[in-house]
Amino acid sequence: MKITTLATSALSIAVALSSTNNNVSAFTSTRAGSSSQRMSFSRLNIAVSDSKKSSKASSSSSKESSAPTQKDPLLIRAALGQKVERTPVWMMRQAGRHIKEYRDLCKKYPTFRERSEIPEVAVEVSLQPWRNYGTDGCILFSDILTPLPGCGVEFDIDEKLGPVVEPMRTWESIEKMHPMDPSSAAPFVAEALRTLREEVTPETAVLGFVGCPYTLATYLVEGKTSKEYLEIKKMAFNEPKLLHAILSNLASSIADYALYQIENGAQLIQIFDSWAGHLSPREYDEFAAPYQKVILDKIKEKYPNVPTVVYIKHSGSLIERMAKTGVDVVSLDWTVDMAEGRQRIENGRKLAGLDGPGGVQGNLDPGVLFGSHDAIKERTEEILKKAGSTGHVMNLGHGIEAATPEENAAFFIETVRNYKHED
Repeated sequence: MKITTLATSALSIAVALSSTNNNVSAFTSTRAGSSSQRMSFSRLNIAVSDSKKSSKASSSSSKESSAPTQKDPLLIRAALGQKVERTPVWMMRQAGRHIKEYRDLCKKYPTFRERSEIPEVAVEVSLQPWRNYGTDGCILFSDILTPLPGCGVEFDIDEKLGPVVEPMRTWESIEKMHPMDPSSAAPFVAEALRTLREEVTPETAVLGFVGCPYTLATYLVEGKTSKEYLEIKKMAFNEPKLLHAILSNLASSIADYALYQIENGAQLIQIFDSWAGHLSPREYDEFAAPYQKVILDKIKEKYPNVPTVVYIKHSGSLIERMAKTGVDVVSLDWTVDMAEGRQRIENGRKLAGLDGPGGVQGNLDPGVLFGSHDAIKERTEEILKKAGSTGHVMNLGHGIEAATPEENAAFFIETVRNYKHED
């Protein structure tokens, strides 16, 4: 196989995209069996084949194609509520700023979009926490805003300010929105996911994710990150039809983008409605939950055995409502007691007529990772005990903080992997 190394200077995103094969084949659920077919990535000298590998086989659209088996990764089996040998663990935002290798890589690729949209770089960043900590999930390094250009909405990510979008607050401003074709808008995502499936071990789950329409709409309407979200709330109360039009335009495209990730190797999809926690229950029922369901229902219609997870920051008042969407796993932040959260998830599912108690993810306060190892172990094991041995994926209650010591992150993962449930 002909191998080339990335040039020392940053490649432009346009060059990266033009070299990507837009004719993406669906990813087979069968992993490559020969080590000679695998691409290896060193920490900074990333090697990638000049020629594209064809998929091993086209994935079937039939429901049987995604049926769970005992060979599924630990994390997938846990998310589906199966009995597992131990609790799996990964961390939201595990790939990124708290890792020195990532910060070194930023010197060569200074913009976030370079790091997330050049496939080889995105793969390297995704693999760093998996290699360093032995996490049970390897999540694609990307951003919830990545699909927006494919919907007619351009954005940038300022390294200090965060996402920046031209505000959309009128009917005229949303005329530029259009349905997304993931294969032409985000071929780099497909390439990165397929490569990750080849790189990680069979016991590791490759995780995809999308942003939910309401959270994406906060950026479109506010134009940037916000603390109070006053502009989108003004729209909700003064021009609700306009906000619904934005949400509806986003929902269908994001659902297709989630399917695209599954078809190229993602074994689980986490949907982030991070800022829906700023909504009252009434507004959540109107502006967030219905559009979450559009995504979840479309995934389950085509891939019923691919597990789904929903996360909302500060969601204590919304847990039953989150569970009622039919999502497989509700990811709790750290403000909720784990035992109480599990019971509320089960109650929400019963109210919606759904079978089973449902799964849970989380919920260690990321701030605990700044404490002593004794504190990390005690708080982590308390959560594991309350969650029980079935249907729990251990995680943080929000993304890992950039200043977190790497040795503490490693100790957290090790603590979970070594924990033995009494039952």
